[in-house]
Order: sequence, then C-alpha cells, then structure tokens
Amino acid sequence: MFRTRYLLTLAAALLTLLAATATHPTAAAEGRPYTNPVKAQKGADPWLEYYNGNYYLVTTSFTGVLTMRKSPTLAGLAAAPSVQVWSDTTATRNTNFWAPELHLLGGRWYLYYSAGQSGVACCDSQRTYVLESAGTDPMGPYSFKNQLTGSNLTPGGWLIDASVLKQGSSLYLVGSGFVGGSTQSLVIAPMSNPYTLSSSTFGVISSPTLSWETQGSPVNEGPEPLYRNGRTFLTYSASSCQTADYKLGQLELTGSNPLLASSWTKKQTPVFQRNDAAGVYGPGHNGFFTSPDGTESWIVYHGNNSASGGCGNGRTTRAQKFTWNADGTPNFGTPAALGATLAGPAGETAATPTAYTLVNRNSGKCLDVDGGGTADGTNIFQWTCTGGANQKWRIEDLGNDTSRLVNVATGKVMDTADCSTADGADLRQWSWLNNNCQKFRLVYTATGDYTRIVNESTGKVADVADCGTADGADVRQWTWLNNTCQQWQFKPTT
Repeated sequence: MFRTRYLLTLAAALLTLLAATATHPTAAAEGRPYTNPVKAQKGADPWLEYYNGNYYLVTTSFTGVLTMRKSPTLAGLAAAPSVQVWSDTTATRNTNFWAPELHLLGGRWYLYYSAGQSGVACCDSQRTYVLESAGTDPMGPYSFKNQLTGSNLTPGGWLIDASVLKQGSSLYLVGSGFVGGSTQSLVIAPMSNPYTLSSSTFGVISSPTLSWETQGSPVNEGPEPLYRNGRTFLTYSASSCQTADYKLGQLELTGSNPLLASSWTKKQTPVFQRNDAAGVYGPGHNGFFTSPDGTESWIVYHGNNSASGGCGNGRTTRAQKFTWNADGTPNFGTPAALGATLAGPAGETAATPTAYTLVNRNSGKCLDVDGGGTADGTNIFQWTCTGGANQKWRIEDLGNDTSRLVNVATGKVMDTADCSTADGADLRQWSWLNNNCQKFRLVYTATGDYTRIVNESTGKVADVADCGTADGADVRQWTWLNNTCQQWQFKPTT
C-alpha cells in the first residue's frame, strides 16, 4: 500500500514538473552584445536578413553599386566587409541605387531596388528593378531580371521603395509612387512571379492625409510587410525625409483583397518616431527580421544624429528588438540611443568578428605582412595560415564603395607600390595617405564565397604571382583573369 501511494505521488510530481516546464519554457540565451549603429557608412534604407547562420545587410548607395555585409552576429555587421554584389553600366539605370531589399522566393533570392538614369537630374527617372540569384547564396551572383513599373504611375513610371507582400499563395508588389495626380502614396500591383507584374495598373492603398504624414511635404513611402498569427501589417514611412519628423505609420489588412484601399485600416497615430532625449531624429524606412532562434522580433531602420540630418549619407543603420501588444499589434517602443550596449538577438552562438584573414582560393594560404614588420614598404605575400596578427586585417569602409585593408599587427594599410598601373606592381604596406592607390573595391565573384580585391586607382586585382603555392609567394596587382589565384575568402576572426 505504501509503495503504491509513493509511486502515485511520484508520478503526480513528475506530471506537475512536466506541465510547469511546458508552460514556462527556459528563456532563450541573449545574443552577443551590440551597439547602434550597426552600419555607420551609407546606412540609409536598410534591409537585413538572417539566413543559414549569417546576417546579410544591404542599404542605399546613391551610386550604381550595391554592396552587402555579412556577419554571424548583429554586432559584427559594424566592421564586416562591404562587398559589391551588383553594379550596372546601363545608362538608363546606373545611378542613385535606393532602398534595396532581399526576398527568398521559390528557392532563389530576388533583390529589388530603385535606380535612376545617368546624366538626368534627380529624381524623376527613378524606376524599380529586380535581380535574380543563381542559387541560394544571398550574396549572389545576381543577374538582371526586369524593370517593374506601371502604366498609370507618373512621371513616366516613377516607382521607389518596392517590397513584396505575400498573401496566401499570391504575391503583390508594394511601393511608393504617384497615381492620377495623387501625392506620394503607397501603391500596389499583383505579381505573376517574383519578377513580373500581372497588371500594369497600380492602385493606391494609402495617401498622406494626416498631419503627422505631411511634415515638410506629404509622403507615404517604404512599405514593409509584417506577419503574425494570421494578421498582416504594413509599416510605412511618412513625412519628408528632410525633416526630423520622418517616422513610421502602420496599416493592417482587415479586408480580403489587398489591392483595395478599403481592405486596409490605417492607425491614426505614428508607431515609431523621433526620440529627442536619445538624440535620434527622423527614424524610418525599416525592415524586419527574426532572431536566430526564432523567438524574437526585430526592426532595422535608419536615423539621424541631429534634427538637420536630412536625406543623405549621414543616416546610419540601427536595429532593436520589439514586442507585441495584448491586442496582437506590434509595439516598436522608442528608438534606442547610439552607443548604448544592448543584448543581441537570441540564439547567436558565434563570436563577433573583429578582423578577417584573407585566404587565397588557389593556395589556401593567408595574406601576410612579412614578419609583422612595421616599416613602410614591408612586403605583403602569402604564407601558411598561423592565426598571427600579421595575417589579420580590419576591413574599413570608406563610405564611397571602397575600403582600406588595415593590418592588425602594424596598423598600416595595403598599398600599390608607387601608385603604379603596371601588371606586376607590388602590393606592400604603407602608412595611410588617403589616396586611391590604398583604396580597394571588394567584388563578389561568380564562383562561391570568394571576392576579388580591386584597386580603386588602377582597376587591377590582388594576385598571387604565377599562381604559386609556396610560402612567401609574392602578392602583386594584375589584370583580372578570373582565375583562382586572384580570388580571396574573407574568414572572420577575433
């Protein structure tokens, strides 16, 4: 009898413990500490994806180049290489790249952005374009797929800030444009696939009619879908980006047809706006992402450090966690101050990179400053990877689509000897002189996770002499031959 009672008591206790465990799951471990901004150079109109162990960040460039940063932690994006994933020389679409977004649809990545025409004053030539990846790598390679425009958009098809809305099995393109003499409004059209509109006519789903949407000028732009528990929200940016009152508003899809304005209900007050006490002005043009473990909702957005910051490259990329109200609507809180240490997204396990080793694809050896010598002119060659500081490089974004490569051991930069334009000119280290011979474009190749290092002055690339595989083989500049001796993998390190 006693044994039976004991077993029943034990079973009840176990059931109680299991129920408590199911009801109160263990809190997810916080991610790596980070501070805003997560991108200080060209940080406007950010889009951030977490995919397969890495964050991928793209932003407005104002040039004919799109660069992307990749990092295993949110904190690591601040110092990650800005790698060129697309450029365009077609005169009708090779300038003013704005508001790029990545979407994984049907096993391919699609990169949407707006661009303008070379030689035409900003900004009536802005149109929306879409690229398609060759595979499942968010960094590409990409190929040009289509222009997306409408017959009733003015002037001449003007459309910016495009995003993809998913509703059931249907896709819709949402963006910002002018229809029938409207003010700058949120517009929508159905899609037959990720790169084709099934109608050339756009409908308006929101116009700037409320006082907080018309500061500076009446604007609705940057629509961004957010989904939860069967509900669909659409945040958008309102008022002129020239003002400190640029902010976020919110629509909810409350009807059955996303193409109809009557299916959307607008929140009458802004959902995210300036925080003067924290020194954050004009926060807007956001995106959303989920923490690596899937438990947290995060917003990425840009902001200015002063009330007069305007619409230029002074805007920086910021990110923060947000919560959900009891009624099921998002609660974005207030913008966090720059420099405050915050807990990163839950589920991050990798260390935050602070530097990179550059590994040659052909030889598997590392870019190395000879002996860690600190003198100007010390040679750069390849050597078996040892983890030494003379093989570690900080990749510092210069804010003009180029970077400088700073050796961790010496603090000096990679330099093309005597600014020579010849094939075979030596690559060495030198004190920073801020000239183009010391600036490099990092260009993603079409063959895996490798990059070519292109000198801004000469257009030639870092090359292992004669494709040597031995320790000490020289690294020089050479005309691009698209061989593996000219391709480098950027491996994160601390």
